[in-house]
Amino acid sequence: MRVLLALGGNAMTNPDGRARPEDQIDAAHVAMSAVADLLQHDVDVVITHGNGPQVGNLLVKNEVAASVVPPVPLDWCGAQTQATLGFVLMNALDAALEQRGVDRRTATLVTRALVAADDPGFTRPTKPIGRFLPAEEAQVLIEHGETWEDRGEKGWRRVVASPEPLEIVDAPAVHALVGAGFVVVANGGGGIPVVRDEDGTLHGVEAVIDKDLGAAVLARTVEADVLVIATDVANAVLHFGTPEAEPLGRVTVSDLRGYAREGHFASGSMGPKVDAACRFVEAGGTRAVITRLDHIVDAITGDGGTVVVPDQGEN
Repeated sequence: MRVLLALGGNAMTNPDGRARPEDQIDAAHVAMSAVADLLQHDVDVVITHGNGPQVGNLLVKNEVAASVVPPVPLDWCGAQTQATLGFVLMNALDAALEQRGVDRRTATLVTRALVAADDPGFTRPTKPIGRFLPAEEAQVLIEHGETWEDRGEKGWRRVVASPEPLEIVDAPAVHALVGAGFVVVANGGGGIPVVRDEDGTLHGVEAVIDKDLGAAVLARTVEADVLVIATDVANAVLHFGTPEAEPLGRVTVSDLRGYAREGHFASGSMGPKVDAACRFVEAGGTRAVITRLDHIVDAITGDGGTVVVPDQGEN
């Protein structure tokens, strides 16, 4: 069985949200302990991850230093965090595998995701990133070509496009590493967004790809049987935050789509995870699971978490 495991960016921070290097290293050891347990069950694992807190840190450095050195482009921030988090995850996984006596090699691939140059998201950027700033500080960054919006009392905030990921540009390299037996970390943060020019060349763009949608594309690319989206709750929940709250267990993709249309899943949190799980199953995946990191072995070997399956008669 091949599993694509998608770690949230917050899985790489302290439980209270701190993202100091030591916090991220400690969090990586917790996450990779779960991955090592999966590998002990003879499950082939490909890993992807979010990078929101880490990119946020780089953006703060951009802001503080903007009057001294030019800000680093957002696609560069994605590449830097892919490499850094991959390095941290490999070290943690190598240690966990050594403790268990499991002989597997690890590799990280800095990965690009193709988006359309005419994606509607580029017409009017709406994805907020980074922290709020006063107008005079935001103006310095606007002069560097960034788009910022006045958000009232909180101040100004940067907004960027969030285009749809179409394909993994570096899929052949991912396939080669997986085929050679490596546990691969790839497509972090949904992939570095790139567009293809008329002459066929690629260049990065100032955008953020939804990490969960990127995970669904990667899962199809590596021919995963199961997509596991690790989050901070054990299940997706209907009527979340109310006395009628109901954790979802096994659910068909059409029923889950119906719950989403009814507004059960917040657009900034569970909504993209539900959409990604549905897309993966609709594209032929055996099942998708949304659950907590410490539940992923149960999710793969049993029926833990929210398990999304094809409608009756499909697959």
